[in-house]
Amino acid sequence: MNLLPVYIPKRIIIIGICFLGSVVSYADRANISIAIASMALEFNWSYITQGYILSSFFIGYLTTQVIGGALSDRFGGKWVLGIAAAIWTIFTLLTPIAAKYSVLYLILCRILLGIGEGACFPSIHSLIAVWFPPEERSRAVGAITSSTFIGIMVAMPISTLLIASPFFGWESIFFIFGLAGCIWSFTWHFLGASNPIDYPGISKEELSWILKSEYDVNKNNLGFSQFESRMSIVEDIDSEIESSRIIAIEEDENAKLLKINHNQKYLKVGNASNETLETSNLSKDGIPWRLIFSRREIWAILAAQFFNSFGFYIMLNWLPTYYLDHFGLDINKLGYFSVVPYILQGTMGFVVGIIAYLATTPIEGILLITIGYTLGSFGFIGVHMSQLDIAPKYAGVIWGLGNTFGVIAGYCGVALVGLILDITAKNWNIVWNLVALSSLTGTVLFVLWVGDKVVIS
Repeated sequence: MNLLPVYIPKRIIIIGICFLGSVVSYADRANISIAIASMALEFNWSYITQGYILSSFFIGYLTTQVIGGALSDRFGGKWVLGIAAAIWTIFTLLTPIAAKYSVLYLILCRILLGIGEGACFPSIHSLIAVWFPPEERSRAVGAITSSTFIGIMVAMPISTLLIASPFFGWESIFFIFGLAGCIWSFTWHFLGASNPIDYPGISKEELSWILKSEYDVNKNNLGFSQFESRMSIVEDIDSEIESSRIIAIEEDENAKLLKINHNQKYLKVGNASNETLETSNLSKDGIPWRLIFSRREIWAILAAQFFNSFGFYIMLNWLPTYYLDHFGLDINKLGYFSVVPYILQGTMGFVVGIIAYLATTPIEGILLITIGYTLGSFGFIGVHMSQLDIAPKYAGVIWGLGNTFGVIAGYCGVALVGLILDITAKNWNIVWNLVALSSLTGTVLFVLWVGDKVVIS
């Protein structure tokens, strides 16, 4: 059933819904950074306990990074993303109930929420690789990347309003965002799709543009490639049966297209013209792990994700507490101050890590942090786009692998901050200098190893 007008590009619909899903996802993981200040006061939690609670999310988040990308690349992103959203929504709604029982129940709830969240971004990046031709992918990735900060921008002020309201409280934060997850899941069920070929109402012009464009790139630049569902001419066999189409690809004298299965999957065989391109002889069920780990371009992504995520997740989880402790900020204003850096969409925070301890007022502190995040935003898109440049066929897997490294760093960093604050009598200077050092290391390694050509096909 086609619920939207035909003239709306279907890839825009897909990326738009994924964008909103990403907003909801990040809002669900960011809202506890505001809520935990009130929760800690109510339940008398130490910094170490808060660190355990905040970092427990990453235990679950770690488990579904690679598998989420692999399942999306293999079976399609619609169901992987849909199931992931259902899981994180359920445990967002259960968070207040778990917190009132015990810390252990809350930690378990956060782990299970993380399991759902972990498959979100790998599946979205896998969908981008299928739905968008190469020349449009950077914009699609940019939109999804920006959505993470928009999720934080939405979560923090709304969470602050709910805490400050005499009619609500910190519990309502999780109920409101859980409801948003339910609405998004319902929308994705009816409007989401794993690939453009089977999407109801897609025009033959859009389908040809999506698939032929990548075929031309493969033909002109790679010389040897394996790719799926490539086409240059798409025609309806019957106007009353939209899913029945004739698919043809124009062959040149140096290429041979072999039909692999009923889903119109092809293998193009020709002479290799790019000596840096490596291919796998594995079946479509296999992932060339040895080849993936042998490329410096992959390690550029892994290093950048690890070291930059260390600082990013510390900021995301501990920044409101920093304002509360260091500046004595009113707890009802935490979200408004904490959200400012994310408006300018940065992550690295190198400059702020070096000089943040110079701040003596909340305004000075937020100004320095915002400058650091702004400078960090220049490198963020490059890291998140890189796997689509160097190995588009395995975009979901590589994204999941890189994010796994980032999650490990996030878990270590968030838990470490709680320990540092307890044993150093709240010395935030140590925290920000660790963020600075980590961001600098990740940036240097990425610049040294990064690539912009397809190296795994």
